[in-house]
Amino acid sequence: MRRSRGFAAALALSLAGTGAGAVLGLVPQAVAITPPVAFTADALSTWQPNGVVWALAEAGGTVFVGGTFSAVRPPDGSGGAEQSAVNFAALDAATGAPTSCHLSFTVGGGTATVRALTLSPDKQTLYAGGYFGAVNGTPVSSLAAIDVATCTVKTGFRPAFAATVRALAVTGDTVYAGGDFLTVAGQPRQRFAAVDATDGALRPFAADADEPGRAVEVTPDGEHVVLGGDFFTVNGTNTHALAVVDATSGALTKTYAGFIETNSVVKDIATDATGFYTANEGTGGGVFDGRIALNLGDFNQRWRDTCLGATQAVLPYQNVLYSASHAHDCSSVGEYPDGQRHHLLAQPTTSVGKLGWAPDTNDGIGEGIGPRVMTVGSKGGVQYLWVGGEFTTVNGSAQQSLTRFASTGDTGAPTVPVATAASFRPGEAQVRWRTSLDLDDSALTYRIYRNGSGTPIATVAADSLFFKRPQASWTDTTVAAGQSYTYRVTATDAAGNTSALSATASVTVPTSVDAYPDRVRADGAQLFWRYDDASLPNVADSSASGNQNGVHLNAPALRQTPGAVSGASTAIGFNGTDTRVYGDQRQTIGGSYTIETWFRTNTTRGGKLFGFGNNQVRGSSQYDKHIYMTNDGRLVYGVYTGATRTITTSASYNDNQWHHVVATQGPGGMVLYVDGAQKGTLAVTTHENYAGYWHAGGDSLGAWPNPPTSEFWAGQLDETAVYPSVLSAAQVQNHYALATAPADSVVQVQAAEDTYANAGAPDGNYGGSSSLAVRGTSLYTSYLRFNLPAAPAGTVLKSASLSVKTSTMSGAGTADTVSVVPVTGAWTEAGTTYNNRPATGAVALGSFAGVPDGSAVHTTGLDTAALAGALGTSYGLALTSPGTDALWLWSSEAAANEGTPQLTLTFGAP
Repeated sequence: MRRSRGFAAALALSLAGTGAGAVLGLVPQAVAITPPVAFTADALSTWQPNGVVWALAEAGGTVFVGGTFSAVRPPDGSGGAEQSAVNFAALDAATGAPTSCHLSFTVGGGTATVRALTLSPDKQTLYAGGYFGAVNGTPVSSLAAIDVATCTVKTGFRPAFAATVRALAVTGDTVYAGGDFLTVAGQPRQRFAAVDATDGALRPFAADADEPGRAVEVTPDGEHVVLGGDFFTVNGTNTHALAVVDATSGALTKTYAGFIETNSVVKDIATDATGFYTANEGTGGGVFDGRIALNLGDFNQRWRDTCLGATQAVLPYQNVLYSASHAHDCSSVGEYPDGQRHHLLAQPTTSVGKLGWAPDTNDGIGEGIGPRVMTVGSKGGVQYLWVGGEFTTVNGSAQQSLTRFASTGDTGAPTVPVATAASFRPGEAQVRWRTSLDLDDSALTYRIYRNGSGTPIATVAADSLFFKRPQASWTDTTVAAGQSYTYRVTATDAAGNTSALSATASVTVPTSVDAYPDRVRADGAQLFWRYDDASLPNVADSSASGNQNGVHLNAPALRQTPGAVSGASTAIGFNGTDTRVYGDQRQTIGGSYTIETWFRTNTTRGGKLFGFGNNQVRGSSQYDKHIYMTNDGRLVYGVYTGATRTITTSASYNDNQWHHVVATQGPGGMVLYVDGAQKGTLAVTTHENYAGYWHAGGDSLGAWPNPPTSEFWAGQLDETAVYPSVLSAAQVQNHYALATAPADSVVQVQAAEDTYANAGAPDGNYGGSSSLAVRGTSLYTSYLRFNLPAAPAGTVLKSASLSVKTSTMSGAGTADTVSVVPVTGAWTEAGTTYNNRPATGAVALGSFAGVPDGSAVHTTGLDTAALAGALGTSYGLALTSPGTDALWLWSSEAAANEGTPQLTLTFGAP
């Protein structure tokens, strides 16, 4: 086992800068990676063995590797020849390449292996334990001392261990060993022993255990030895898996009967200046698989991390506990539920909460455990965290059994944000995105760019972890009613690594309040999934708080039309087999709540529409506060109070029509509404209390009353909302009425033809050009043709706007006013020149009061009455200017036009 490094000063924190707009989650920002993490998550190239690594140690910039292997080879793709390395290798800490130190650990019968490496306090002697009979041909017996300077066996050190040595710790004069042995030098020593550090002579120390020893560590004061393993007794006293003994005699100082579950063992122990830490592995149900921190003063527990996933190694370094495991369920400590395995984690030495450091491996070969051992090496002022085990990939790339991470050189950029935008009332546009993933930075900075500008309009700082990626949002309050805007978002880590721009999120600001979503927000929804997302995997939260986003699972069908609410909102479709949406935020639900959704289906297999459960991607083991449908189309609303308590409708709703369902619970009990009408009540005011996630489209149902054939929903959902309060009957009826009322609709029309006339080339035609130009002298005039739709039945044109985009040409903007005027003469894109240019009207329909340099989208409102009179026709617009400062725009043929030139038309009730 490794002796840990002492504490170092905490890294200084500085506040993240903020830009325009509201900021969500102001967080500290570091120079490189987010403190207190000391290492990047970017794996460095390293030579790799062809077997399993069980042990690591470091001295003078050299990392010693022990295990069960026969050779080491260069990193994948780097070229070079494999080298023989029989259960041992010495690698340069800074390059990962082999040094000149070559040792072969062999045995006459069976399979030799090196299971433990540790260094003397002066780092001049390397002690190796395992199962072997010779080192470079020199006879030894499962424990050897190596002179670090010469890379030779110290022949004067000759202890005789009769079986495998699995753990080592050393002081100035004593080597402590744990393992499978029952005798040492012919003397009884059951699983733990101590020998002289110089000649290997057996010490009087006796701490006899009934099962194998797997970990041994000396406390920093040298007074005690901490033992870990499979045992149930030490020196005949009950103390399972963990014990503290006197460093000289082996007499028990602290026992732990009943402290660790009987089907769990201690695989590793490490110490720092304040305590010691255990790595635990269990088998079967009810195991303890996590980590424990204990104080040095009284050897009592400081904290216990009950994550499940076979912890193999712990390493405290600069106030952070790094661990190697395959942790797959940390729900017991308020983190992620049972699911994906995470093999490398970090947490403060003071608590169980995980930090933003999560490089990953796979399970690999052998027992499929993944990483098994860690150590820190230093060279050239850089620290390197080395990890060994039986994995075959690191961060998704091929790398076997050995990898390393540096204290500097963070190069990994955050993932690209998935951004959307929505507007529910004039003067406001909400931009939102799922926070990005960065494996060594939890504090990220997001920049929002509007209309293609190269300068951000706002900067937002937000936290995210690999298992906790809340939605971040920002509200643009400088938008104009009736105009269209585009937004893109980037994520930047503390080292300055920046993601690519998100895909463009477009929004048209309404000229009047969008009644249904505005009321849902005003009534206090804290989750509002409208299902208007155009791409996987994020479901945007349109609530005012804007952080309860969802995640698509198995690709449900997006943007299904028509939606439940009049207007442009779309629905989501579920296949009834495996598609669903789960919430990204783990939470508990209070005594009062409301769940609301619209649904449409013709299924005869039933399924869960919406509910609360304790898992995300897997079926929940705790689940209630849900609405499901029976095979015959009836709706059931239920909670669990120790028994299932339900309200069931008498009518069926699988008629392939949109229906509105609302379920409430509070001090007045449970109420179920369908299509605005109350359908049942129940005097039940409690439900099951657990932390979990909201699910749409399916989750566990088990043996609930009238269980459907399918737990998954086959049909469509729309406008799902959750409130932390009970909606009144009047509020429910109002939502139903608003959703069925006519709503404004928005139509965007791209230019069917566009060109410009150039006085400098009177006969030139620019109809196929990617550019448009506007200037007074010498004249450039741009011409745009739009095929205008007729107004939808029962509506009129309420607003119109024109959007154009400046090109990337230097000086593409203009200081002059650019007017939008009607074209009164005939023209075609392919035939227009300066000499035959069409006539234009004298009255401007709208104007741009100057356009700044820099490629960006610019929008101006147009005369609504003039456009209304041209609906249903082919309509021409011209861009003119009185001055000499030219404006250069992208035409409809340009790849970078972002859909411009474009008209945005809003239709609504007269």
